[in-house]
Amino acid sequence: MKKLLVLMLLWTPLFAQEKIFTLKESLEIGLSNSKDLKISKAKLNYAGAKLSEINSQFLPQFKLIGNYTRLSDNIPAFEVTMPFSPVPIQISEQILNNYTFKIGLNQPLFTGFKLSALHRSAKLNQRASEQDYSKDENEAALNIYQAYWNYFKADEIKKVIAQSLRQMEGHLKDTRNFHANGLVSKNDLLKLEVQYSSLKLMLIDAENNAQLARINFNKAIGVELDSPTKVSAAEMSIRFEKYELADLIPEAISHRNELQSLSNRVDASGQGIRAAKSNWFPSIYLSSNYYYSNPNPRFQPATDEFNSNWDVGVSVSWDVWNWGATSAQMRQAQQTKIELETKFDQLKEGIQLEVYANYLNVTKTEEKVTVSEEAVAQANENYRVTSEKYNLQLATSTDLIDAETAKLQAETNLKTALVDYQIARVKLEKSVGRRIY
Repeated sequence: MKKLLVLMLLWTPLFAQEKIFTLKESLEIGLSNSKDLKISKAKLNYAGAKLSEINSQFLPQFKLIGNYTRLSDNIPAFEVTMPFSPVPIQISEQILNNYTFKIGLNQPLFTGFKLSALHRSAKLNQRASEQDYSKDENEAALNIYQAYWNYFKADEIKKVIAQSLRQMEGHLKDTRNFHANGLVSKNDLLKLEVQYSSLKLMLIDAENNAQLARINFNKAIGVELDSPTKVSAAEMSIRFEKYELADLIPEAISHRNELQSLSNRVDASGQGIRAAKSNWFPSIYLSSNYYYSNPNPRFQPATDEFNSNWDVGVSVSWDVWNWGATSAQMRQAQQTKIELETKFDQLKEGIQLEVYANYLNVTKTEEKVTVSEEAVAQANENYRVTSEKYNLQLATSTDLIDAETAKLQAETNLKTALVDYQIARVKLEKSVGRRIY
């Protein structure tokens, strides 16, 4: 009794650690733990910071500068010798310690439309990054969907094989009794024993596949690979959706995040051309400075005391000739735009093909589910009839093995078709730009 209690205490924590995940929970945990999404989020934050950087350039820039200089002791005072005076006249004293404090302001007035073009470009790139993040969320969700349903399928197939093995054990037990009573031959018994061994091998493979599927599922949701997880078996409810291909392709073109992102980047490249053209125009800046210095060079004669002054000015700069650098920069920007426009056309064609293929796949898997359900009903009935005949010795062991194999294959096909339909439907939803999480 004590040993049993100790075993129960040892095993209870292990069972308590097992977590059964619903599809919703898997998506929530997986998306929050996704490393790909963290990278995508960092790119989005970078785009936002870049936009803030460009916006700051429209505003006045302030600089505070402080400087201290010590002159050597052999610097003489500023003196002037006059013809009528034998003694030089000192204009300013020797000041060896020099202090300067300056507050500077610089405000762009006109930059050849460069700042406005860079601002629009950064805004468009930020929108593109937002679309990229949404696309990456959908990609991560699809990976979780696939891992979830593949784990479910592997576990269900393992259960089907285990059930077939238990049924075969019952038949094998009955057959051994038949053989002991001389009702069946040794060969019939051996056939069932071979089939039983084959099922045991299938169960070993199925258990291994289920373990691999569990590891892939754990990786997809971001938990430890060896965590004892399970997926909820109550979610295998099929609802056949009605899709119209003529509506799906236009929807994909309008809603796919990749296309919207690339469209924004194409527009941003157009602003890049405008920014490159800005060097053909002059740049005008307003500047102002406030000085607090000792000695202050604006005050003569120089005295060892702090004095303040300020200035305001406008500066104009214009690259009259830069050996074609501006034209080269403009051509680079134009080629970037052509490249992005071509990629947009390629992506559009690829999305149309993807939607078409996923639509056909949904149609195919839906038909497979219907046929597989009919096959399971037929196989179960055939197995029931054959099993009853075998118990009455009206059917051979070969007939029983064939019926068992057909039943196992039909049930496996149905589980596979059900999962394939779930994944195919989600893939189609994603390919037309719908959120799948």
